[in-house]
Amino acid sequence: MKFSPLLRRRYSNFFLTSPNSLMASLTTETLNPFPCPQPPGEESLDDLLCSSGGAVLQQQKHEKEKEESEMQREGFLGSPSGYLGGEVRIERAWATWNKLGRPKLIVAPMVDNSELPFRMLCRKYGAQAAYTPMLHSRIFTENDKYRSLEFTTCQEDRPLFVQFCANDPDILLEAAQRVEHCCDYVDINLGCPQRIARRGNYGAFLMDNLPLVRSLVQKLALNLHIPVSCKIRIFPNLQDTINYARMLEEAGCSLLAVHGRTRDQKDQKKIRADWSAIRAVKNALRIPVLANGNIRHMDDVWSCLAETSTDGVLSADALLENPALFAGFRTAQWAEKGKENSSDGNLDQADLLVEYLKFCERFPVPWRMVRAHVHKMLGEWFRLQPHVREDLNAQSRLTFEFLYDMVDQLRQLGAKIPLYLKDD
Repeated sequence: MKFSPLLRRRYSNFFLTSPNSLMASLTTETLNPFPCPQPPGEESLDDLLCSSGGAVLQQQKHEKEKEESEMQREGFLGSPSGYLGGEVRIERAWATWNKLGRPKLIVAPMVDNSELPFRMLCRKYGAQAAYTPMLHSRIFTENDKYRSLEFTTCQEDRPLFVQFCANDPDILLEAAQRVEHCCDYVDINLGCPQRIARRGNYGAFLMDNLPLVRSLVQKLALNLHIPVSCKIRIFPNLQDTINYARMLEEAGCSLLAVHGRTRDQKDQKKIRADWSAIRAVKNALRIPVLANGNIRHMDDVWSCLAETSTDGVLSADALLENPALFAGFRTAQWAEKGKENSSDGNLDQADLLVEYLKFCERFPVPWRMVRAHVHKMLGEWFRLQPHVREDLNAQSRLTFEFLYDMVDQLRQLGAKIPLYLKDD
């Protein structure tokens, strides 16, 4: 890939932040949550510039304006439609990915589960980028309460993909324009295989209507000032999958995440993702490609990157049980085979739950999300002490005090299931 002199100069110094330095940098004082219901106008930007961080924001604004002016002269940012400009569009796709530091360890979109507190917990333990939960584009545009409850972010919550499901290009664009100023990609969910997606005609069921899919991507690519990404599942036929991916790239998709299972392959424990199909897509495209499927611990990460040659990996269910996965920690299940090569990492899921709850106190989210994470992180603990789980389920309304006391109770009962680190 040949880059213009400006882009080589602009992105030559970007590098990936190490998990240790990221963990050290995430102090409670620096976190500043905010909803992102509508793009800021000049007045709201002025309000930001008059805040305690105004001097820094003013400098960043001037630097951004200068960079955009240079980019316009290079032919990149004259208008959002520049994303569809052939070679320029491909170069722009890679310029964005390089600017973000080429993150490889990414939190996948999970309905009701990849919300801000959980994203921040995963980032503390090595995640280098994250997706929001899938947001319904029509409800997002129509309902203020939905927007404020279902999507919040903060300054440290980057790089960030905001994912929408949609089947109407105009509605999707309206939703996307409400968030484009506070994320790095607007992502289109083309992979949800659940029954609700069939009823709503979105997600993986749009694979039956490729002209509509193309129109969704083109609408965003022509009108947004940030890139559009897509997340897909594979077709049973490999060539159909490749043709699908190429169509998305040609329509203006700047990054593609590929889940290596078909729409009908919903049981992830029984059916392994097809990494060879993901590799074939990577080889067929010129934009960055991410792999999704079978990422349960860091050995899987390195194996997937080697086998698929993709630019990063997404993990979903395994992160819900072990949000420290990307920092090298693994549950007892995945330490069993090589336990002689693993040691107690001095961290367990109760520790992670307490950290998650502290993030929730700073970044309030609906209690249904909190309850779901408690069950995911402490599932094995509850099997040892089922009466504690029964007490949790009996609570019609949760409080932080109850949950902290519950963790203390598990400790007092002697429940402890360590997370392991693989010995060097």
